[in-house]
Parts: sequence; C-alpha cells; structure tokens
Amino acid sequence: MPSDKAQPEIVLVRPQMGENIGAAARAMWNFGLDRMRIVDPRDGWPNSRAVAMSSGAGRLLDEAQLYSDLPGALADRTYVFATTARTREMTKPVFSPERAMQLAAEKVAAGEKVAVLFGPERAGLENEDIARANAIITVPVNPEYASLNLGQCVLLVAYEWMRQTGDVMHVSDDPGPKGDWATGLEIEKLAEHYEERLTEAGFFFPETKAEGMKQNLRNLWSRMRMTRADVQMLHGIMRQMVRWKDRG
Repeated sequence: MPSDKAQPEIVLVRPQMGENIGAAARAMWNFGLDRMRIVDPRDGWPNSRAVAMSSGAGRLLDEAQLYSDLPGALADRTYVFATTARTREMTKPVFSPERAMQLAAEKVAAGEKVAVLFGPERAGLENEDIARANAIITVPVNPEYASLNLGQCVLLVAYEWMRQTGDVMHVSDDPGPKGDWATGLEIEKLAEHYEERLTEAGFFFPETKAEGMKQNLRNLWSRMRMTRADVQMLHGIMRQMVRWKDRG
C-alpha cells in the first residue's frame, strides 16, 4: 500500500515508453513520493520495461492507478499543476519547481488534494491538458536546449518536494570520525607552541615585521577550524621537526 504521508499525486499523461515510466517511479521514490497515476499509456499497462527501469521502485508501479483519460485522473483533485516548457500565453500563474512545491506543501498540509501533471515524451502536455490545471510549472533551462525527458522532469519536481517537506541538511558542521572540535584554549596552546619554536628558528624576521607575522599565523589557525585530533597532529609535526633538527 502507498505510504500514509500526505503528498501530491504524480500524474503521467499518455506516457510513451515504459522505460520512462520506470525512470519516473525511481525518481519519485528517491525523494519520498509513492503515488503515481498513469493516463492512457501508449504501450499499455502493466509494462515489463517500466519495471526493469524502476530499479527497486517497482512497488510504485504495482500500486500505480491507471486511467483512460485525464478528467478521470483528476476527478478527486482540488489543485493541479501542469509541467510545460512553454506558458502558451494561458492566464495561469507560472511557478518554478521550487516555488510550486512550496505552494504544494502548503496546500497538502491544509488538506487539499494536489496533482502534478507530466506530459508525453515527444511533445509534452497539450493545451487541452494544461487547461485543466490551476497553475504551471516551468523549469529554467538553457533556451538553446530546453528538452528534458520525463524521468528528469519528475526528478526535479520530486527533489523540490523533498526540500520543502523533508529533513534536509543544507550545511553539515559535523567534525566527523576525528572527534570533537578543538576548544579556544587548545588552539591558543597550538599557536603558542608554533610561535615559540618559530621564534627559536629565527622565522619572525625582520624584527619590525615580527608582530604582523605572528598575527597572520594566528589568523591562519582561526580560519582552519580544527578538531582535537588535528591540533594533536600539528603539535606532533612541530615536535618531530625539532627532534630531527636536534639529531642533526
């Protein structure tokens, strides 16, 4: 059975190739969508090529609902987006995938029943199809090559849905397997260690530039956010260099 998670229905209108239906299912499942409706597929249904291409998302195809026409597929929907590369001068709002899925998330959360239409591979949705939609989704693409296949188009919309509704980590600040971040005191001790050894080596020369060079070195440590393991390694490097000099 489809998941209980509230979400838009992905409606494939007169898809032509089973492989593209399978690719669409795969794209949906990558981003947590599992409700597909298929309208009048050219090669009939079920389709073995769709299953082969779905790569583990075959459950979506097993549960997909088949319709003979678009009005039937949209009979229970309250808000419909149509994807198209051309607005065709229709008096409908036009959204990017990002803004469309923001609006879809708002409507789904409010209890509305949303659908997103995707047209056949060769020419996309017909004007008659788009006339049944409340709004249009247009992907900003290279105007010299605006062709997107069905799976790609579904992937873009599904990704934006996940961005609006999923637990998306936009920036990771995890120190990873090396452990905890170094503290201010640990960084200060590292800076002192290097300043002491570099002073002994005569690095801060001439005297008139010494303070500025030390300041630059401290700025270097502050720009390099380090873990405790990083700090220990840098201490070890300096200690080993001093030992090597003493052996010479």
